[in-house]
Amino acid sequence: MTATDGLATGLDVGVTNVKAAVVTADGGVVAREQFETRSESPDWPARVAAGLADLERRFGSATAVGLAAPGVARADGRCIRWMRGRLAEVEGLDWSERLGRPVPVINDAQAALLGEIWLGAAKGASNAILLTLGTGVGGAAVVDGRLLRGWLGRAGHFGHICLDVDGEQDIVRTPGSLETMIGNYNIAGRSGGRFDTTHSLIAALRAGDEPAQTVWAKSVRALACGIASLVNVLDPEVVIVGGGIAAAGATLFEPLAAELKEVLWRLDDEHVRVVPAALGEFAGAFGAARNAMVASADYPTRIHAGGGA
Repeated sequence: MTATDGLATGLDVGVTNVKAAVVTADGGVVAREQFETRSESPDWPARVAAGLADLERRFGSATAVGLAAPGVARADGRCIRWMRGRLAEVEGLDWSERLGRPVPVINDAQAALLGEIWLGAAKGASNAILLTLGTGVGGAAVVDGRLLRGWLGRAGHFGHICLDVDGEQDIVRTPGSLETMIGNYNIAGRSGGRFDTTHSLIAALRAGDEPAQTVWAKSVRALACGIASLVNVLDPEVVIVGGGIAAAGATLFEPLAAELKEVLWRLDDEHVRVVPAALGEFAGAFGAARNAMVASADYPTRIHAGGGA
């Protein structure tokens, strides 16, 4: 294969691994793979470049390459302009220079939403939001077919909406944020030291542990209130919930549905759908590829879809 075949490659760079997807214009999956980031090593960006080169040796040169990473992307899409904590080294890295070609850069949650709208749980939707529940809470929104980026690129950081004005401040100084109420990073504090991970909390919950039930019910209530607030502002047709905590399945989605019945604004018989993410850990890679397709003047099929513009 050559670049004229219209392949697009998406790279989703995380602390531990890089997820990669090679796709065609119509969503055909040529390959989906991952390789180690080893972010503790200063040469990790070279490992990303080597991973891309290996993909192209095996599957052909891509006409469009896109990259997703945690943090706030710069307005020109050349790098992540702000990232604190995990993978802080990604700040300021110009991936077009590193990879020797135009590489549009996008926030990882925004990329995941583009992927889910293109090929996943929100396929074809014009109004959708995504929440990723993991160590923290990420998010993204597409409104009337366009990805919301905002003035500085902060749009969609739903983990930092305020649910308790008297609560502790999170990493961006928001008091009582959604992230502090359901994120995995502070589960020990929220549970009085009984659980060190949300996984152990859910295991205890399934075993009938009453304190676990209390902690989980409060977390799910906060998530429902957060979703209701976002629905009131953005009016999506579908809310996608993904991330590691969403892997709890019915343990999350059944009580969440019950809480949403109590707090969602409902108009007539129209109900926003709240669904689990469908593309799993590769959603960001698919979305990064999609973003690159739309951004590339050379790509043979410039489809203005799913917030890619």
